[in-house]
Amino acid sequence: MPDSRPLRSHAAILIGASVLLTMAMGLRQSLGLFVQPAVRDLSMAVADFTMAIAVQNLVWGFAQPLAGAWAVRYGFRAVMTAGGALYVLGLLSLGTASGYFGVMLGAGVLIGLALSCVGSGMAMAVASRPVSAARRSAVLGIVSAAGSLGPMIAAPIGQALSAGYGWRVGVYGFVALALLIIPAAWIAGRVDKVAIPPAGAHSADASSGRQVALSAFRHAPFMIMAIAYFVCGLQLVFLTTHLPSYLALCGMDPMLSAKALATIGAFNVLGSLFFGWAGGRWSKPVLLGLIYLIRSIALGWYFSAVPTPESTLLFAAIMGFLWLGVAPLISGAVAEMFGLKWQAMVGGIAFMSHQLGSALGAFGGGLLFDLSGSYAMAVQFGVGMGLAAGAVQLIAGLPGWPGTRRAAR
Repeated sequence: MPDSRPLRSHAAILIGASVLLTMAMGLRQSLGLFVQPAVRDLSMAVADFTMAIAVQNLVWGFAQPLAGAWAVRYGFRAVMTAGGALYVLGLLSLGTASGYFGVMLGAGVLIGLALSCVGSGMAMAVASRPVSAARRSAVLGIVSAAGSLGPMIAAPIGQALSAGYGWRVGVYGFVALALLIIPAAWIAGRVDKVAIPPAGAHSADASSGRQVALSAFRHAPFMIMAIAYFVCGLQLVFLTTHLPSYLALCGMDPMLSAKALATIGAFNVLGSLFFGWAGGRWSKPVLLGLIYLIRSIALGWYFSAVPTPESTLLFAAIMGFLWLGVAPLISGAVAEMFGLKWQAMVGGIAFMSHQLGSALGAFGGGLLFDLSGSYAMAVQFGVGMGLAAGAVQLIAGLPGWPGTRRAAR
């Protein structure tokens, strides 16, 4: 029988998932605060530290499907609590690092593994289970919005401690915040006791993880969504990595970069809430296609002219609104296609594609800049891929497109 208790009876699970995501994403997105002081103290190149961040993204992406499968076998509570402990160990390794190995182990491998257990994929899967299908998209939007608040909490604390007492104390402040992930994971892990509602004759819930994964790779709408997610990661990480450098090359006030990133974070919250609401009313694949198309048009518009403070903040607001709105849409679409039991694993397969795009956005953008002396080629590449991915995703989401029915068998 489906769990028919009112939503408030599962409030603790949803609050736990929100706190877990807030801390996990806030700490991860604020690690850049320590790059300059750490490389000076450890006599490292900036590229050494950023390589650790690149490894973190790849480890996170490739471990995400495994973490989702482990959650089915061992339970969300065990996997997420272990992830919280890994996060603490990773930050301790970074805070006590004496060279490249400590930074790579902490900021790269351990935090990457931790994020696969406590990041957006797991939080979205936890939040999906205790709510009805009618409420699911809106609830996912709320939990995703909570993840957008993380940098607003972690960054000021880390910056204040780092400026006043040194970067290592700033990292230890992050350790204290990361400790909150463990009780949040324990509380959110109550979802293991929530019954999965029956999903119909084509449910994947009785299948093995291998069968569901193979079904996902054979399902055209899912594969289109996963490939388009690659372009999503490429565009967003290109922007967060290279926008400050682009503004500096254009002679803009260095504080404008910080204002732009803060604006992205603020509008992230609104976008997550809106697309969580919209995903419960309209086609999620169509909404994803529109997000990618509008993002690409905004990128082309902004980089086609000399930036001004006004155009930069307007661009940041547009991109922020469209930023994390994909999370509730992807998670909701996966639940509709494959059911709730394997949602974290199948969502992890799509997220692996996203992380490959993220790595290419960071590294490829820098490579094209080094080859050409400007960001024009990188922007053209990103905009072109985004328009193509958005168009295909939109068409694939239209009613009557082959394969739009539930995939899992």
